[in-house]
Amino acid sequence: QVRLVESGGGLVQPGGSLRLSCAASGSIFTIYAMEWYRRAPGKQRELVAGIASGGSTNYGDSVQGRFTISRDNAKNTVNLQMNSLEPEDTAVYYCNADLLGPYGRQKYWGQGTQVTVSS
Repeated sequence: QVRLVESGGGLVQPGGSLRLSCAASGSIFTIYAMEWYRRAPGKQRELVAGIASGGSTNYGDSVQGRFTISRDNAKNTVNLQMNSLEPEDTAVYYCNADLLGPYGRQKYWGQGTQVTVSS
C-alpha cells in the first residue's frame, strides 16, 4: 500500500510564508515526478509546481517567483516553500506522485492540506 501524507498547512497573513511537506510511504520502487496541485473554492484544480526525479522544476504562472518546490529522493518527500502569500493562494493543496508501486506505475494523491491567507 502506498500513502502520501501532506503537512504544513494553516492560516497565514498576506505577505507571509508557509512550507508544505509531503511524505510518500509504502511499497515504493521508484518515484518519478512529484507535484503540488491546489483547488480553491469554486475553481478548478490547478497545477502549482512540479519536480522531476532529476530535479528539473516547473511552476504555475501565478506562483512563479514566489513558490519553490524541492524534493529529497532518499526520504521520498517533496516540499513547497510558499513566500509572499496572497489571499488568492487560499486553497486546499494536494500532493501528487507518479511512482512505481505494488500495482505498477500509477499516480497517487494525498488527502490535502488547507492553506488560508487572510488578515
